[in-house]
Order: sequence, then C-alpha cells, then structure tokens
Amino acid sequence: MIKNSLVKALNEQVNAEFYSAYLYFAMSAYANGAAYKGIANWLAVQAQEETAHAVHIYQHILERGASPSFSDIKAPEGSYTGIKDVFEKTLAHEKLVSGLIDRIATLALEEKDHATYNFISWYVKEQIEEEASAAEILSKINLSGGHPGILYSLDSELGSRTYSNPFGAQD
Repeated sequence: MIKNSLVKALNEQVNAEFYSAYLYFAMSAYANGAAYKGIANWLAVQAQEETAHAVHIYQHILERGASPSFSDIKAPEGSYTGIKDVFEKTLAHEKLVSGLIDRIATLALEEKDHATYNFISWYVKEQIEEEASAAEILSKINLSGGHPGILYSLDSELGSRTYSNPFGAQD
C-alpha cells in the first residue's frame, strides 16, 4: 500500500501538471496573438504533454489503491514582454517542475516505495529533456539577436512539432 505522504505528493503533482498545461496554453495564446503560429503550436503541444502527465500520475495513484484528491488550479500569468520572455519563463518553470519531481523521488526512496520510485524515475529523465529543450530554444532566440528572419525560421521549425502521447492510448 502506498503511504499517505506519497499520495499527497502525487496529488500535488497532478495539480502542478495541470497548472503547467494552463501555463503553456496561456503562452501559446500569447504567441498566437503575436503572429508566432509555430511557437504557439510548440507551446500547445507542450500543454497536451503536461495534461498527459497529469493523467498518468492520476492513474498511478488509482493503481496503487489510493484516492486522488483535487484542488484549485491557479490561473497562469497571461502577459509577456516577448517570445524571449516566454522561453525564459518556460525554462524557469521546467526547473521548478524538476524540483517537484525530485522531491517525490526522494520521498519514494525514504518511504521505501520502490514502485513509486520506479514510476517517478521516468519523470526525472523527462525533466532533463524538458529543461534541455527549453534551454535550446532560448539559446536560439538569444543567438538570433531579435533578427526577424532568424525568428521566422525558428517559428517555422517549432511549428512542425506534433503531439504524441508518451504513454500510448490512455483509458
């Protein structure tokens, strides 16, 4: 049986993942309004991934015989000073989420819950990829020096991203 401390932490992570989806949808709306359709697409796909993460963690809670609990999801910030600001905030947010995931992994080890530790280990690896992806995009934005042609190229590149559920079809 999963310990209450882990159920609480996992429920908080479900909330954090849904918040992340809200945040990326807000950023996507900003990018769309600023005529960065490709970047808007990349951020919308990111929001879909965050939703899949929330559902996956929710399912783990159920599979372990525990009850999910739900709390309010706070509204994300909706104003940005530009695309660079969006990706600076994206990187900062992913670093925050990495800390949350690390906390769950540490707690799972402390509680000797190897099933949850094994489960959350996928997210530890995922966060490395998430931070690297955001950092790479931010580096490209910084290297562009605001040059419209380079930003247009980046926007086109990010527009090719498609959503693929990392967990396959979920019931």
